[in-house]
Amino acid sequence: MYRNTWMEVNLDAIKDNVIRSKEICRKRIIAVLKADAYGCGDSHVARAVLSAGAEMLAVSSMDEALMLRNEGYEGKILILGATEKEDVELLIKEKISVAAYSAAWVDSITKQNCVGLQFHLKIDTGMNRIGFKTIEEAKWALESLLNAGCIAEGIFTHFACADQKDQVETNKQFTRFKEVYEALNYNFPWIHTDNSDATLSFKDELTNACRIGISMYGVNNYDISLRYPISLHTKVIMVKEVDEGERIGYGLTYQAKKKEYIATLPIGYADGFVRKNQGRCVYIDGQYCEVVGRVCMDQVMVRLEKEVPIGTDVEIFGPHIHLEKMAEELDTIPYEVICLISGRVTRTYIWEGENLEENARILKSEIAEVHQS
Repeated sequence: MYRNTWMEVNLDAIKDNVIRSKEICRKRIIAVLKADAYGCGDSHVARAVLSAGAEMLAVSSMDEALMLRNEGYEGKILILGATEKEDVELLIKEKISVAAYSAAWVDSITKQNCVGLQFHLKIDTGMNRIGFKTIEEAKWALESLLNAGCIAEGIFTHFACADQKDQVETNKQFTRFKEVYEALNYNFPWIHTDNSDATLSFKDELTNACRIGISMYGVNNYDISLRYPISLHTKVIMVKEVDEGERIGYGLTYQAKKKEYIATLPIGYADGFVRKNQGRCVYIDGQYCEVVGRVCMDQVMVRLEKEVPIGTDVEIFGPHIHLEKMAEELDTIPYEVICLISGRVTRTYIWEGENLEENARILKSEIAEVHQS
């Protein structure tokens, strides 16, 4: 590691969180590894979730699915987002399942040789993103795809308000999904509605699988005891004493109120530590230290309560500043915070109690071995 800014990912904790989620929902687990497993490294996280018993991986695009295939994963993959008719042959060859989500998509796919293409029928039950809204549309889509030789592997929807403890809207959406499912009168192998929070809180006897994403990282809104597996760190690279009245950073937006110690850290908005962090705190040697002055592209300054040595560890989020707290202070959600952490931030990993080498890649044989076991 040549730059003292890194994100630590505890794969053991991710594995434990998947096991705990499975114990709660008592259904098959689809682990959602979109956006490089929310920036945590798809091959590493895949190893953890497969070891925990996940039976399918879900991604957002063809590119993400092929990355997992290239890394050696031979098991079930579902693309939750859009796919193109030009990719049908490759999708069939690689045994990658897709979401069937619109009349235009079905029409374009069935004009190709799509025999053997596996699909999950997406039902829009109120979120108004993608999916079929009416029973008639869903019936037409299912029949069209089956007649073209495609394989109906699953049916699903997505809850819009499962993270809110008032489950009125979730119940409405589920009722609508059940109506469509029953009207189709088809035996889908995979039936899934629950995202992370619904997996931990919503109970039904219709579905047989749950999709978990952010809860793998310990985040949920139902006070379920899960482990926090990720933390973001940097180090102090300089400390200086400034006099009362001196100003800090671009635009000189901060003025020292007295003699103060100012530390510079090698992290900035190019790393995903956005400018809105100005005024928030990081954790350094037992102190919560305010970010003063504007966040730069590669560096940021913080006010210390006491001087610390060069090289002192700095926690951006972790045991002392939970990811949810940081997200709340930034008026966003934990997903966005971790997805914004850029590729130039080194990822380090803990697996089976040991620190893996920085930026280590899991060998293809290893991920295949986990799948086969």
